Amino acid sequence: MNELLLPFAVALGIGLLIGAERERRKGSGPARSPAGIRTFTVVSLAGAAAFSVGGALLLSVLAAGIAALLAVAYWRSTDEDPGLTTEVALLVTLFLGALAIREPVVASALAVCVAILLAARSPLHRFTRRLLTAAEMTDALILCASALVVLPLLPDRDLGPFDALNPRSLWMVVVLVMAIGAAGHIATRALGARHGLPLTGLMSGFVSSTATIGAMGARAKADPAMLRPAVAAAVLSTVATILQMTVVLAAVSPATLSAMWVALLCAGAVAAVYGAVFTLHGLRDAAPPVRPQPTRAFSVRSAVLFAAFVGAMLLVSAAIQHWAGQRGVIVAAALAGFADTHAPAISVASLVRAGTIAAGDAVYPILAGLTTNTVSKIVFAYVNGGMPFALRVVPGLVLVIAGAWAGAVLGG
Repeated sequence: MNELLLPFAVALGIGLLIGAERERRKGSGPARSPAGIRTFTVVSLAGAAAFSVGGALLLSVLAAGIAALLAVAYWRSTDEDPGLTTEVALLVTLFLGALAIREPVVASALAVCVAILLAARSPLHRFTRRLLTAAEMTDALILCASALVVLPLLPDRDLGPFDALNPRSLWMVVVLVMAIGAAGHIATRALGARHGLPLTGLMSGFVSSTATIGAMGARAKADPAMLRPAVAAAVLSTVATILQMTVVLAAVSPATLSAMWVALLCAGAVAAVYGAVFTLHGLRDAAPPVRPQPTRAFSVRSAVLFAAFVGAMLLVSAAIQHWAGQRGVIVAAALAGFADTHAPAISVASLVRAGTIAAGDAVYPILAGLTTNTVSKIVFAYVNGGMPFALRVVPGLVLVIAGAWAGAVLGG
């Protein structure tokens, strides 16, 4: 009995939820909408009953009949364009009621999403008409096309010399850099540069600190008023790098983490202090002026150049490891570090777990990768952000890596 009644109860709830929202906007008089809470509830239950009794065929007939009634009601409404939201929502409610027969959980979740979209009419209209600029819309389309059209079409296999290049992974780097830039842009628009950029830098650092520094440099170069918040974001992304490396080493080889914890602690502490200083300086500054035309959300050129750099470093690292074997662990880790600091750390920690090298011998190869990764960050800070950005970010990066090496010496 419960299995029989539950889908119809869900259909009833769907109709009441969406219908309640539409009832509040129904209006009154001749211009009122053709459907309210009762109509939506009955239609949802009708969809559930039709699909339960006659399947897709009966549901199609019912949908065609309701669509015809809605067309007549729309034609007889006021001469002014009243919109089609209620009519479309009624048909969606019909199909959600039918979906509740097979997938009540999915139908319920979709009904909530529909109700939220209907209720958020004013904020959505304000966002698209007043806040969203043409340039931002173009950037959103570029990002969506890169992630949803180009990325799935690329082969997901290792190609090239030494099988070092994966086209999909490299394009993922491009998408990643653009997404980080877009996240910083959204946070800046929502929270202001003083609060939004540092938070974005810290969170984006868990994905790629180097990409974050490049994106923040491009933002600071485009708008010098955001220089200090962008510097704070860039340095705080390094805190995320240290935290993520700690988690990775703990998962792959706890013995390696035990040998490196002092170095990681010193590096993370220095990055946190340096980033906090620029964050506090940015908070004390006057709010940056509002620009009539906001800057672009990201730079496609910077994203492509960064991916090309990563690919080149992966190719060189694979060649060194192929020719030198295990004897070139430090050299290979250092070269791989130019592209990513976590990949060489995982490789070296895996050697420790396999018993190939001792945990103490893994410290310097991992620090070598961290050091060369810092060089990459310095290069991108200068290339993307210019001299003013680099002069503020580079000292922090140098202090972080110096703290890591000092911690390794103390810990050893």
